[in-house]
Amino acid sequence: MKPGRDSVAGLIFLAVSLVLLVQSFGLPQLPLVPVGPGFYARIVLIFMAVASAVLVVQDLLARRAVMAHADAPAHPQRAYGLVALSFAIVAAYIVLLPLLGYRIASVLFVAALQAALERPTTRRQWAVLAAVAIGTSAVTYLVFERYLMVLLPRGSWTNW
Repeated sequence: MKPGRDSVAGLIFLAVSLVLLVQSFGLPQLPLVPVGPGFYARIVLIFMAVASAVLVVQDLLARRAVMAHADAPAHPQRAYGLVALSFAIVAAYIVLLPLLGYRIASVLFVAALQAALERPTTRRQWAVLAAVAIGTSAVTYLVFERYLMVLLPRGSWTNW
């Protein structure tokens, strides 16, 4: 069975993440700070390695399933409009971030992207969408601004 594009990309990113992970252990350890410069890099690289491995396994399983069901369509349906809409939503987020501030712009971004990917049809789905958008913004704000002490953008229009 010939590997697919996802398997090739997954193997490349797995190799890159593992090489960088090994190199991150060579970064100097700061004597006064318990968390050194390689700590967060290692977390990201471990997640990247796991996600890359999962991508390879998913691609191999999907190829095996396609081979078992020869009557299935050979190519998945393309959604170029959805890709373009997603890029437009990200662009709007980038523009609105300095104007509205991180908290408000992030709520709007997450809600818009969720609605674009799968439009809610019931009140309950809209409530879940709103809860996820507000929760995502609140949790990331608390983690980065309060715990990690990273200054997030304040809005020039809202000062919030």
